[in-house]
Amino acid sequence: MGIVLSQSIRNTLILILGFTIGGINTILLYTKFLSDEYYGLIIFLLSTSVLLLPLLVFGMQHSVVKYFSSYKTKQDQDSLLTWSLIIPLLVIIPLGIFGGLAYETIAKFLSVKNELIKDYTYLIFFTAIFMGYFEVFYSWAKVQMNSVFGSFIKEIFVRIGVTVLLFCVYFKWLNPEEFIYGVVSLYFARMLVMLVYALSIYRPTLTFTKPKNFVEILRYSMYLILAGSAGSILLEIDKFMIPQVEELANLAFYGVAVFIASTVAIPNRAMQQITNPITAKDLNENELRKVKTLYKQSSINLLVVGGLLFLLINLNINDIYKIIGEGQYAIAISVVLIISCSELYKLALGTNGAILTNSKYYRMFFYFSLGMAGTVIVLNHFLIRLLGINGAAWATLMTVVVFSTIKVLYLKRKLKMQPFAKETIYIIAVITAIFGIFYFVDFPFISIVNIGLKSAVVILLYVIIVYKLRISKDVNELINQVIKK
Repeated sequence: MGIVLSQSIRNTLILILGFTIGGINTILLYTKFLSDEYYGLIIFLLSTSVLLLPLLVFGMQHSVVKYFSSYKTKQDQDSLLTWSLIIPLLVIIPLGIFGGLAYETIAKFLSVKNELIKDYTYLIFFTAIFMGYFEVFYSWAKVQMNSVFGSFIKEIFVRIGVTVLLFCVYFKWLNPEEFIYGVVSLYFARMLVMLVYALSIYRPTLTFTKPKNFVEILRYSMYLILAGSAGSILLEIDKFMIPQVEELANLAFYGVAVFIASTVAIPNRAMQQITNPITAKDLNENELRKVKTLYKQSSINLLVVGGLLFLLINLNINDIYKIIGEGQYAIAISVVLIISCSELYKLALGTNGAILTNSKYYRMFFYFSLGMAGTVIVLNHFLIRLLGINGAAWATLMTVVVFSTIKVLYLKRKLKMQPFAKETIYIIAVITAIFGIFYFVDFPFISIVNIGLKSAVVILLYVIIVYKLRISKDVNELINQVIKK
């Protein structure tokens, strides 16, 4: 776990910094400097771009990770990287022509409930292209076992830029319309920065010679397009569907709550950047013992770190919303708990997704993802109308629990491995106990002081218990290193 733990820690620190900046933007700046309607609009545009992203890049970011380590010559590796640039263009160009011809129809469809969306619909396509090619160039860096800089650019670059743009709106140097275009420009700049960095660590010789297993790569990419689209649907379809039923302002309230809850996913996002290429390499070399070990270790480590974040968020949520200071935003408090529970359950799966997508059973990942996408769409359709934005949160939790459990059982049956151990029960018991004890404890001071006091007590108690119970070997070693220093 050396390189995994090292880069995961650095990626986690970057993600924490990114989420801190994002939190300032989301909780303090967006809610103060931009109207609820325009905030809802930017969430809708970015979420819809994410939905479109897998199709536009044809899943090539995943193909690079899976197949690069299987090639032994630079010529084969360069051929793969070259075609990772060409293949997306074969989708982007015809889709762009079709979108241009049918633009009015598409724009009207998306803006039935909220007219503001219509004038900005075309930005979805361009933003998706910028996001997609960023992921392709990021995958070039990942396969060189260098994920930290890409993580920095992905998590911090745009957020710092958004902070600057929001202050420009506040000082009336930009109007809300110009702010929207500024955000899209940030994604374009981020893509260019990642391209330059990827080339600095490995410069392929561009070649139009097809990789030896070109048909297999296309087949894999096709499955991953659909699986990636389905995965994006699970994450973003709620933000796409809410404006079709509710006002854009409600999407702003929901978006803030989801952002707060998604803090729980920081460890998973950090670890994935390095565990995915390592898992792909081990599977290519048939090192199933290493895959199994990483599967279990990642599950426990993610639960330990994610569990602490889960507690810090949900035990301080009332004070967090007092800091936001907008009464309407507080209607989404329950969304935070529901979504953070779904994120915590996903952490327990460890490298499950990486194993599925990089093994010979990758087709099943497509079928699972397709089932998840269909289920969450149906549940959102009914639950949003029944429960409003809380219904969207419940749809996500129910879908995650059911299909994540199915994926664990499938890998146990096919590869004789699963992520859980007795330590899993211990950490869940610790999280539940501390949550039950502190949920109803409130300090009588101002919100920022209350958050600081409760967080300090919870962190101290949690770390001591986890350390004494020896739940995670890696976490205990890290604590020992800190104590020695």
